[in-house]
Amino acid sequence: MNVYLAEFIGTAIIIFFGGGVVANVSLTKSKAQGAGWMVITAAWALGIATAVYTVGWISGAHLNPALSIALAVIGALKWEYLFGYIAAQILGAMFGSLLVFLTFKLHFDEEENQEALLAIFCTGPAIRNYFWNCVTEILATAMFVFGVLGIGNAKNTAVAFTLSNGAEASGNIGILGGLLVGFLVWAIGMSFGGPTGYALNPARDLGPRIMHALLPIKHKGSSDWAYAWVPIVAPIIGAVLGALLYTAIFN
Repeated sequence: MNVYLAEFIGTAIIIFFGGGVVANVSLTKSKAQGAGWMVITAAWALGIATAVYTVGWISGAHLNPALSIALAVIGALKWEYLFGYIAAQILGAMFGSLLVFLTFKLHFDEEENQEALLAIFCTGPAIRNYFWNCVTEILATAMFVFGVLGIGNAKNTAVAFTLSNGAEASGNIGILGGLLVGFLVWAIGMSFGGPTGYALNPARDLGPRIMHALLPIKHKGSSDWAYAWVPIVAPIIGAVLGALLYTAIFN
């Protein structure tokens, strides 16, 4: 399978699970309405683990432009693959959001809470302050990438797996690697997710935000494009910082 198709599929899986659980917990008349933050963070984590196991052996399961950029910066992904990875990830996130919309179509039609509808597709701050919102996303994403590189370090022989392009690098995904990445994201969501919704991933936010703007959702409001740059720029900065810090310390 083509690595770009794998990134498309993997990112779509993440958003189908992630957007799905937010819809499940938020939408009127859903049987899971009000289930809470623990359910949301757990489903995002398990969705990511599922995506990593599904396509990691093909593309390395970056599934995140910030991670792909960081890996390119430290030499773990060839720069000529970067644009294709990012395009596939954004398109996959858009497709995953479409699947969420189709799955919950009747509930979308019943929902009049515009904030709840937007939250299914993209992140937003609990307290809006662009500088501090960026700080939160930078630190959380740096921790994510730092942790991913630690989990993927070949010296961790029980869980070693490659995060670089599978066509260009040796190694494989260990039996525990995907699960541990999911646990890492779960921990980040529980620990740092409250201020901004822990985007960590520009595709995760941008692709669904585009779909929120495009889809015929009856009672939707603004797609909040004024905030949209934060979950794009801040995770990229954080990912590069996390990767550089990890390699400076451990390589």
